[in-house]
Amino acid sequence: MKTGFKSILHILIILIFNNFLAQLNAQNLSENKVVNDTVRTADTLRIQQEQLDDIVRTKADSERTDFHNNMKMTYLNKNAQVRYQDMQIDADYIRIDWSRNEIYARGEVDSTGRIIGTAVATQGGKPYEYRDFQYNFKTRQAIAYNARTEESEGVIVAQKTKKYNDSVFFMRRGLYTTDEYFLAKKDSLADYHLLAPNIKLIKGRQSSQVVTGPIQMYVEQVPTPLILPFAILPFSDKRSAGILIPSFGERQDVGFFFNNFGYYQPIGEHFDLKIMADFYTKGSWNLRPQMNYIKKYRYSGNFAADIGSTIRGIQGLDDYSKTNTYSLSWTHSQDTKANPLLNFSASVNLVSSQFYNNTINNNYIFNQNVLNSQQNSSISVTKRFLTLPITITGSARYAQNFATGQGDMRLPELNVAVNQFYLFKPKTGVRQGLLENITVNTGFNVNNFVTTNEGEIFTDAMWKKMQTGLKNNIALGTNTTIAKYFTFSLGANIDNALTTKTITKRYNPITNRVDNITYNNIAGYSTFSTNTSLQTTLYGTKIFKAGSKIQGIRHMVTPSVGFTYSPDFGKPSFGYFNNYYDAVGALTPYSIFEGGIIGSPTSGMVGAVNFNIGNNLEIKVASKNDSTGVKKIKIFESLNISGNYNFAAPNHRWSLITLNGQSSFFDNKLSLNSSLTIDPYQILFLPDENRNFRTENFGHFSVQGFNLQLSYPLSEAIFGEKEELSEKYKMKGEIRNENYYFDDDYYARFHQPWTLNINANYAYTRTQTQFGNKVASVGLDGSIALTPYWNINGSTHYDIMTKELAYTRIGISRDQRSFTINFNWVPFGQYKVYDFFIGIKANILSDALKYEDRSFTQPNAPF
Repeated sequence: MKTGFKSILHILIILIFNNFLAQLNAQNLSENKVVNDTVRTADTLRIQQEQLDDIVRTKADSERTDFHNNMKMTYLNKNAQVRYQDMQIDADYIRIDWSRNEIYARGEVDSTGRIIGTAVATQGGKPYEYRDFQYNFKTRQAIAYNARTEESEGVIVAQKTKKYNDSVFFMRRGLYTTDEYFLAKKDSLADYHLLAPNIKLIKGRQSSQVVTGPIQMYVEQVPTPLILPFAILPFSDKRSAGILIPSFGERQDVGFFFNNFGYYQPIGEHFDLKIMADFYTKGSWNLRPQMNYIKKYRYSGNFAADIGSTIRGIQGLDDYSKTNTYSLSWTHSQDTKANPLLNFSASVNLVSSQFYNNTINNNYIFNQNVLNSQQNSSISVTKRFLTLPITITGSARYAQNFATGQGDMRLPELNVAVNQFYLFKPKTGVRQGLLENITVNTGFNVNNFVTTNEGEIFTDAMWKKMQTGLKNNIALGTNTTIAKYFTFSLGANIDNALTTKTITKRYNPITNRVDNITYNNIAGYSTFSTNTSLQTTLYGTKIFKAGSKIQGIRHMVTPSVGFTYSPDFGKPSFGYFNNYYDAVGALTPYSIFEGGIIGSPTSGMVGAVNFNIGNNLEIKVASKNDSTGVKKIKIFESLNISGNYNFAAPNHRWSLITLNGQSSFFDNKLSLNSSLTIDPYQILFLPDENRNFRTENFGHFSVQGFNLQLSYPLSEAIFGEKEELSEKYKMKGEIRNENYYFDDDYYARFHQPWTLNINANYAYTRTQTQFGNKVASVGLDGSIALTPYWNINGSTHYDIMTKELAYTRIGISRDQRSFTINFNWVPFGQYKVYDFFIGIKANILSDALKYEDRSFTQPNAPF
C-alpha cells in the first residue's frame, strides 16, 4: 500500500510540475528556447534532445501552448510575430508545431473564412508577402501561396512558391511587373505583366536572377502575341556584364537593320565599357564603343566613338553613294577639391565633315547637330604654386569649320601669367597716390598654330604649315582720386612678339592676283602704347508731387574722356612693313606678319581722344502690388555712346560712333539689347556700281549697322490663376489611381504648366554696299502639359526676309504608367523626319520591351 501510494504521489508530483512548466511556457510572450520535448510513454516521461540553433522568440495579442497526443503546439492570434535567426514572421495567425519544427502563418480572414490579408516574412532585411505559408525552421524550407516579393525595380507574384533553401525558390504561375502603382499597392491589377508557368529565383549575396520557361506579356490583363521561349532577368545593385538587346526594322534607304546590338562589361571599380553596333542589309554599318570612368572626389570622364559607313542606292546607278564617317569624343573633369594646385580638363569632339549629315541616326536632326557650323575641342592643364606668384596653363585646341572643311589647330599652347602685383606697395597703411597704386600685369604665351584640311591632320603637310609664335605683354596701370569726384587713370602697354614665319606680297599679272610668299625665318616686333582717362559719375533726380502716378525719375550719367598714344610702326625704320605694286601700279603697304600667329603691329600714328558716355535711367511709379507702394522701372539699364578723334590721322580723324543699349521690362521678363553704328562722314557711291568711297565731308551721319535682339519667356505663372486648386474646388477624387479636383459639373481640374520663349532678331549691315544686308527672324520654343500625362513641346524659326519656316521640331510625350511614349517630328526644312517610341520605363526592361519606328530622309534631297 505504501509503495503504491508513493508511486501515485510521484506521478502527481510529475504531473503538477509538468503542468507548471506548460503554464510558464504559455505566459512567456517574449521568447521560447526549446531544449527538450516531453513524450508520455505508459506511466513515465522520456526526454528527447531536439536542440535548435537559436532562440525562437514569439509575441501576440493572444498566445496558447497545448500538449496533445505526443505533440506540442503553440497558437498565436492577432499581431502575431515569430523571430528565429534572421527570419521574422508577422501575421494575423501563426501556428507552431514544435515536434515537427514547422510554422504555419496566414493573413487575416473574413467572416466566411476566406483569407483577405497577408502574412509577411522578412529574411535578411528583405520582406516577402504571402496569403499563407508553411515554414520549417530546421530545414529552412517553405511552401507559400500567393507569394509577393519585390526584386530590383519590379515585383514577382506567384500562385505557389516552394523555398528549397535561402538561395533557391521555385514558383508556379508567376508574374513579374514594374508597374509603380501596383508596387505601391495603389492598384490591385498591374497595367502590364509578364506571366510564366514556372519561375526559378536564385538569390546571391550581391545579386539575384530569375530564370523562366515560356513567358508571355499581358497588357491590361489582355494577352499579347509577345511570347519568349525563356527569359533571364538579373537583379543586382551592382554592375554586371551582359548582352544589350538590339532592335529590328526596315528602312527604304538602307534596307533591313539590326540596331543597338552590343555588350556591356564593367572593368574594375572605376571603369565600364559598352560596345554597340548597327548593321544594314545594303551594306551600311556603325560601331559605337563607349567607356565611362569615375573616381569619387577625384575625377570623372567619358570616351566615345562612332565609326561607320553609310551606303545608299545600288552600286553602278546614279543614286549610289558611300560615305565613311567618324566621331571621337572625350570629356574629363576634375573635382576642384582633388588638387587645388593642379587641374586637368578635356572636352574633345572630332568629327568628319559629313558626320552630322549621316541621317541614319535621326537624333542628330532632333538635337540640331545638323545645323552646327563649327565644332570645338580643347584640352588644358593648369598649374598653380604655393610659393610662386605665377600660373602656368598648357592647352591644345582645335576648331573645325564644316562650311570650309578646314580647321584651326593650336598644339600645344603654353601660357605663363604672373599674378598682378603693386610695384611700389607701401609696407604699412593704405595705398595713396599714383605711384603707390601702380599695378603690373605680365606674362608670356607660346603658341603653335596651323590651318589645315581634314585629310592633312598630323601629316607632313600640316607640320610644314605650322607656325610657332611667342608673345609677351606688360601692362602698367595706376589710378587716383582727384577733387573727390573724379577718377584719374594712367596706363601703358608693351607687346613683344616672335614668330617663325613671315610673308612677302607680289602682284602676279598672269593670274591677276596678289601672291603671298611664306618664308621660314625668325622675326619679331615690339610695340607700345599709353593711355590716360578721367571719369566721374553724375546724378539727376526729379521728384513729382504726391499722388502722381510717377513718383520720380533718376538719371545716372558716367562720362569718361581719355587719350591714347602710339607711334607709327609702319615707318621703314622699324622694318615691320613692306610695299608692293598693285594692278594699277599703286604702291601698297603690307605687314610682313600679316595673317600670322602673333598678329601685326599697327601702322600710322595714333594720338586720339576717346570718349564714352554711360547712361542709366529709372523711374519710380506707384504700385498697389508692391508692399512698399512703389515700384522701380528701368528704362535703360545701360545706354553707352562711344567714339574717338585721332589728331595724328592724315584723314578721317573721327571714328565711327557706336551706341549700345540694354533694357528689361515687365519685371525683367522682356529683355531688349540693341546696337547702332553711325558714320559721321559722307559716303558716295559710284554710278552704276554697288561700291562706295568715304569722303572727308563731316556731318553726314549715316547708319552703317543696327542690331536689335528681343527675348521674352512666358509661362502660366504670369497669366495663370493665383488661387490654389484645393481652395477653388472642394471635391476630390481619383481617376486611374491619380488624385484630381473636380468642379460642380464633375470635370477634372488640374494644373497645366506651359512655357513659351519668344526670340526675335533684326540686323542691318551696310559695310560697302549701297543697300546693305538685312536679317530678320522670330524664334519660338516652349512646352505645354495638356494633362498630367500628356506633354507637347517644340521649337520653330521663321525667317522674315525669306518668309519661310526654317528648322521646326514638334515633340509629343505620354506617361503611360509603366510605359513612356515619345513622338518627335521635323516637318519642314532639308531634313524631314519623325521618330516614334514606346517602351517600358524601368531600366531592367527598357532595352528589351520597346517598339521604335523611324522615318528616313537623304541629305540635300529635294522637297
